[in-house]
Amino acid sequence: MESSLLSKLASSLPVPSVQEMVEKGIRQVPLRYVRPVQDPVIISTADAESSPQLPIIDMERLTSPDFMGPEELERLDRACKDWGFFQLINHGVNSLLVEKVKNGIEEFFNLPIDEKMKYKQLPGEIEGYGQAFVVSENQKLEWADMFAFYTLPTHIRKPYLLPMFPLQLREGIEAYAVELEKLALKLLEYMAKALKMDANEMRAVFEGGLQAMRMNYYPPCPEPDLSPMFPPGGLPSFVILLQVNEVEGLQIKKDGRWVAIKPLSDAFLVNVGDSLEIVTNRIYKSIEHRATVNSVKERLSIGTFYSPNLDREIGPASSLISKRIPIAKGLPSSFK
Repeated sequence: MESSLLSKLASSLPVPSVQEMVEKGIRQVPLRYVRPVQDPVIISTADAESSPQLPIIDMERLTSPDFMGPEELERLDRACKDWGFFQLINHGVNSLLVEKVKNGIEEFFNLPIDEKMKYKQLPGEIEGYGQAFVVSENQKLEWADMFAFYTLPTHIRKPYLLPMFPLQLREGIEAYAVELEKLALKLLEYMAKALKMDANEMRAVFEGGLQAMRMNYYPPCPEPDLSPMFPPGGLPSFVILLQVNEVEGLQIKKDGRWVAIKPLSDAFLVNVGDSLEIVTNRIYKSIEHRATVNSVKERLSIGTFYSPNLDREIGPASSLISKRIPIAKGLPSSFK
């Protein structure tokens, strides 16, 4: 049943490798990558004092039994309500494992194109090396190469993807998937606590759900002003993002303005996502975000996505609904 549901989630058409185009010395951005000018960004380095600063949540403090725990829980609650995004420090994921994953991703994208194409997306699939959600030959493309794959539960893994990865990357991703699932469920537990929500409701939605990962490679762009931003939008899943080489490029929309995010070393970026916004009755926000490209430096990241259990209907948690607080406008009571 899971496999048939997954096959209906999305598929994607094959696209050229942007990394290969750059390595061949392309000097002009092809028309399919040219996008209209979008809203200007607040430059984080130049406007450091005046720009709003993304909240930083300390996982050690959050889980502390002493006075720091409740204070950090309040910070987490405000971050999810006001921003829908935060940086997570002292997250407890082993730094050696994180470095192993980073190194494995860099090594993968440094492979010859013929080696990377062994993992290409197959017809009708969204998993594999390529770009996601490309449904038309006329569709605008992103200035990036991507590699998406499901990681948990283990029985939905494609046998020709993760099990066939280069050794360092495979070992790193397999261990990383387990650690990030623990971290995600722990964060969701504390979000439920901050909301005074029944923890069992939160657990029922996400426990046993899907975990997917997407490795992203954003090459230098010869004309970044012509392909200025990836299209803005929210994300359907709860996401934990790791910046592999700490190059700036992610932006989020705060109070009607785009804010450039400067990633902290050894921190994760956490995005609430649409499904969590629904479960929390829009108390927590899924906000718009976008990515930029530059002409000088490549940027790499890996996003880990958590989707609700496919066998369950989701909707606003009943423990957050009352006569005084009805279901938020525009939300269904439940859907699958």
